[in-house]
Amino acid sequence: MATRTAAQRRAEARAAYDAYLATCPARQLLDRISDKWVSLVLNALADGPLRYRDLERIIAGVSQKMLTQTLRALERDGLLSRTVTPAVPARVDYELTPLGRSLLPVMAAIKAWAETHIEEVRTARTDYDRGVAAELPAPRP
Repeated sequence: MATRTAAQRRAEARAAYDAYLATCPARQLLDRISDKWVSLVLNALADGPLRYRDLERIIAGVSQKMLTQTLRALERDGLLSRTVTPAVPARVDYELTPLGRSLLPVMAAIKAWAETHIEEVRTARTDYDRGVAAELPAPRP
């Protein structure tokens, strides 16, 4: 049996990741980054660090609970850093890490695509719903 180096074993393990498999750890990451709040937080932090209240103001509709959970999850995953500056009250800033910045082009592209194509999607939904309604049996009198 041939001996493999640690680097070869790591490369083989990475090659074994297949997100189509239910047991693949990459699925957890895909689940995280496909969340709408994650996308909006990452995009909001694109221009530099922000405080919690700034994020809350920029991301309309996010509850305090969801924003807090999202920020904690992103910090845990190494995508953003949290810096506390002692003051009264304490100042807390959130900033993308290099890993988070590496994801930003993808997230920005998805956000831009959604903003550009929402009307086409709305039209497709309306057309689909009309087609489905036309296929339903007529209601009985």
